[in-house]
Amino acid sequence: MADTTNFDAAAFTALGTARDRVALPSETFDGTVNMPAMHLAVKAYLANQRQGTASTKTRGFVIGGNQKPWKQKGTGRARQGSTRAPHWPGGGTVFGPHGDRNYEQSLPRKVKQLARRSALNARAREAAIYVIDSFGYTAPSTKAIVGLLTRMGVSGQKALILTDGNKPNVHLSGRNLPKVHVMPFSDASTYHVLWSDVVLIEASAIGHTLAPVAEKAAAPVKKAKAAAPVKAAAKTAVKKPAAKKTAATTEKKPAAKKAAKKKGD
Repeated sequence: MADTTNFDAAAFTALGTARDRVALPSETFDGTVNMPAMHLAVKAYLANQRQGTASTKTRGFVIGGNQKPWKQKGTGRARQGSTRAPHWPGGGTVFGPHGDRNYEQSLPRKVKQLARRSALNARAREAAIYVIDSFGYTAPSTKAIVGLLTRMGVSGQKALILTDGNKPNVHLSGRNLPKVHVMPFSDASTYHVLWSDVVLIEASAIGHTLAPVAEKAAAPVKKAKAAAPVKAAAKTAVKKPAAKKTAATTEKKPAAKKAAKKKGD
């Protein structure tokens, strides 16, 4: 897979407005994808993250065991000199780690460059490279990063944002997002590129200068009205209209009073 290919990428503004597609530089995106180089680079990166701080104690550093558990002869059991010998429970460890192991791996500079270029080309083949005209954030805003990814349609994917140099406001904007990683373009390693699903690159980092365009406001999301509670609706349905007083009922009351007076007389 070493054929030379010309790649282009979709371009957006920092707020997510689509622009014309941009050609990717052939010096970096030349179509080369070297799998063995990427494997070595990722393996070396993960090995270099190991601290090697695991440590165990030999029998000389375990507390206790200063006297013989029983006398040398006469008990019928095997002779023992200490309860902290390696074959005793709670005893010392033989040939264990002592916190001084170094897992560091180094690669030739050209192999690192080949692996990084291969990872970027692999993402370009998948159309997972996007160009952002400029990250001109004047203050940190996580909402701006979320809105950008949402308007681009990649909000649910792991995104690697590569800026032109160190930009603290962009870094702070994406720091709280678990699926977003922000770093300068020159610091991105093979591991970071392969970790991501999509790569967002600032235009000036790859030698492009894009003219500003008019931003399109995002469509407001209409909130649906909350439905009336079921209990309230049931109560209103159960209520019955008050019965109207008829002429018969009004006439019965005085008649009953007159009958009661006659009996009293």
